[in-house]
Amino acid sequence: MNLKRLKRIARESRGFLMFLVLMFVFRSAVADWMVVPSGSMNPTLVEGDYILVQKTRYGVPVPFTDIHLTEGSDPQRGEIAVFHSPSNGTRLVKRVIGVPGDRISMHNEHLSINGNTATYEVSKRDFADIMIRQWALSSHRIEREQLGGLDHYMMVQPDKPALRDFDEVVVPAGQYLMLGDNRDNSADSRYIGLVPRNLFIGRATRVVASFNPDDYLLPRFSRTFEPLR
Repeated sequence: MNLKRLKRIARESRGFLMFLVLMFVFRSAVADWMVVPSGSMNPTLVEGDYILVQKTRYGVPVPFTDIHLTEGSDPQRGEIAVFHSPSNGTRLVKRVIGVPGDRISMHNEHLSINGNTATYEVSKRDFADIMIRQWALSSHRIEREQLGGLDHYMMVQPDKPALRDFDEVVVPAGQYLMLGDNRDNSADSRYIGLVPRNLFIGRATRVVASFNPDDYLLPRFSRTFEPLR
């Protein structure tokens, strides 16, 4: 292939290459997607969900770095956030439960925040269309958790060994207490510790698409563009 032909191919490909560069910059600094790999956020998120991550929520990042140009909003209780694990750097998605200054404790799966106990009601919501293998292999109960910024479904699995109790923790400045909605199957702040503010990547806002890994990756159309709460 001669030099003249290489130059022609480069000219013809310029638009496509620019598109790729802009796409990677957009994903790095504005919004990205993440594939949910585990059941730690069941029933809110399930394996095979592709979630939209709003990266500018917690500050505008410099593309391809962890440096932020702006501070952005601080994570708020109840938000679903993506962050780097303080224990090993793995990218995780959990729910913000405790913000700086909060006093948090848990007894028999029930949260107490600043002296107030969350209310729980057993949900009859039908999750049959998104049942996954681990749900079928173990007993589970869906509950609705409500208290000061928290109003969402969560799962408990009484037959699984898990840390269901912890004494009151005062969340220090610049730190956040994160829990999975699947309380008995989540490597969250009970195990990895509190999460520093600078490890937050962005807020998960909706399910873009979902493919069932236990059914030949068939799409779950009912979850497409489903907002997260």
